[in-house]
Amino acid sequence: MVTKEQLKGFYEMMLKIMLWENQLLRMIDEGQVSGFYHSGRGQEAIPVGAVANMRKDDYLMYAHRGCGYMIAKGLSMTAMYGDFLGNMAGTTRGRGAGIVHIAAPELGILGQSGTIGGTFPIAAGAAFAAQYKGTDQVCVCFFGDGTSNRGTFHESMNVAAAWKLPVVWICENNGYAISRTVNVMTGNPNIVDRACGYGIPGVTVDGMDAEAVYNVVEEAVARARRGEGPTLIEAKTYRFAGHYYGDPAAYRPKEEVEEWLKKDPITTLGARLVAEGIATQADLESMHERLQKEVDAALAEAQEAPNPPDSRMLEDLYV
Repeated sequence: MVTKEQLKGFYEMMLKIMLWENQLLRMIDEGQVSGFYHSGRGQEAIPVGAVANMRKDDYLMYAHRGCGYMIAKGLSMTAMYGDFLGNMAGTTRGRGAGIVHIAAPELGILGQSGTIGGTFPIAAGAAFAAQYKGTDQVCVCFFGDGTSNRGTFHESMNVAAAWKLPVVWICENNGYAISRTVNVMTGNPNIVDRACGYGIPGVTVDGMDAEAVYNVVEEAVARARRGEGPTLIEAKTYRFAGHYYGDPAAYRPKEEVEEWLKKDPITTLGARLVAEGIATQADLESMHERLQKEVDAALAEAQEAPNPPDSRMLEDLYV
């Protein structure tokens, strides 16, 4: 049962993610960082609801849409801005600038594969490591509907099911693989139906509802910790922006976009908090103001960090 305080926490975290991203988009417009960014606006409820079930030592394999996963896992907003700025404030201390290759092993954030779909075997490997060591750590792996068509998805699903690895697969099905609909790119648009082929539970959830996501992932994580193996979760959602920042998304019908905008996970939860007396409108506005100040302070700190020295190129090399 999700408490009132948890609901407020979900709202606050989604708002923080949105404000952090808005600031990053302004930086792109101003030419401070690369424009190579895939907005997560509209899909905030999924990382927030899911990651709320994770411990600090649980492993996270994030998708490439937005940075809400890392913020929800507790990563410093300053460090994330530093990664985009390519300076020493970032988690990579100057490497991977302009593209999301953020890693923070101390928080279980394992980074991002250079190839879409490369996260699947890494997630299975991390889950196998937890199983081998005898811990009750869990790996949560996020991915999109387009990515689910890579061969690595099926290979990793099979081994995770066969070995009962503690991994939770979460497909963020936003209906589009770049500019093509899931109906065109996939024989069966319901990704969750693949679960039965591997003999594991499959669950569909409203990806615009943080509470619903939390409840579904809570059971999947608990199941994994008990040693009962993986779960495939399909969260039905929608990206409000184009595939990448600057994509006009002319391939999407205007009416479709307008209908999904009505389901905005942030505004709908905010309205619910007010309607149920959990918070007042003044409370929400105060929260917005406080979080904006935190985001601004994080950016200011990141901008003051030095650029990496030339010697940084030769660090962490093993071959």
